[in-house]
Amino acid sequence: MIIMILKFINRIIAVALVPVIMSTSSPIFLIKKAVNKPKELTSISQSDIITEDVYFTAHRGVNSLAPENTIPAYEKAVELGYYSAECDIRLTKDNVWVLNHGPFLSSSYSQIGRAEDFDYETLKTYTYDSGAGFWEYPDMHIATLDEFLDVFVGSNTRPQIEIKSKDYDMLYTVVDAVRAKGLEEQAIIISFDLKQLQKIREYDQEIELWYLVYRIKQKDIDRAKELGNCWLSADRKLNNEKTIKKALDQGVGLSIWTIDSVKDAEKLYKLGLRYMETDKLCN
Repeated sequence: MIIMILKFINRIIAVALVPVIMSTSSPIFLIKKAVNKPKELTSISQSDIITEDVYFTAHRGVNSLAPENTIPAYEKAVELGYYSAECDIRLTKDNVWVLNHGPFLSSSYSQIGRAEDFDYETLKTYTYDSGAGFWEYPDMHIATLDEFLDVFVGSNTRPQIEIKSKDYDMLYTVVDAVRAKGLEEQAIIISFDLKQLQKIREYDQEIELWYLVYRIKQKDIDRAKELGNCWLSADRKLNNEKTIKKALDQGVGLSIWTIDSVKDAEKLYKLGLRYMETDKLCN
C-alpha cells in the first residue's frame, strides 16, 4: 500500500512539478542552475612538492562537471584519465543494481521514496533535477551497474563499486556483472560492511576489494589481510600520521577520502600516501 501511495504521489510530481523545475524560464530552474553550476577541477601539477604520480579516484564520478553517479560523470573520469571512479549501487525492488548514493531519491530527483521501493522501469522514468550541469542531460535516466561498467571496458580507468544495499543474497550478481564485462582484473568492489566483502571473497578469490573504514585500527588492517588482495579506504578527517603510517608500514594498500585541496594532497604525499579520492582534484 505504501509503495502504491509513493508511486501515485510521484506521478503527480512528474506531471505538476517536474515540468516547472525543468522549464528554462522557471525561477526554480534558474536557482537550481546557479546552485549546480559545474566547477573547474584543480590540477596538482601546480604543486612543487608532488613529484611522483598520485592516483586519484573520482568520487561518484567527476561530480564537479556532471551529476554524481551518472554515466556522463564516469565518461569524464575516463576522458580525464583518473585512476579509478567510484559509484554507489543499490538494489531495486525487482533486483536490478542501480546507481544512487543516498537512501532517498530526493537527493538527485524531484521524486520521493527509496530506490529499493521501486522497480527499475519506474525509476527509469524519473528525471534528474540536481548535480553539476544537470540541465545539459535532459534525457538522462538512473544508470544500472551494467551501464556503469560499460564505460570502463577498453579504458585504463578502474571501475570502483560501493555496495550500499544491505543485501547478501544478491552479491554474487555484482561479481557476475563484472565477469560478464571481462573486468575482473580492473574492477574494485568496496564496502563498509565486512560481511559483504567476505561474501564477495567467497564468490571470487582474486578480485580486488577495498574495506571502507573511518578511523584506521589494527583490527581493520588485520581484516584486510585476512580477505586477501584487500585495501583500506579511510576518512581523512579521522586519521593522522600515526594511523596512516600504521597501515602503510604493514604493507596494506591505502586510499584516503575525500581530498579536495592541493595543500591536503601534499600533506598526505609527504606521509607516503599515493592513492586519494577526490571531488575536485585531477592530475
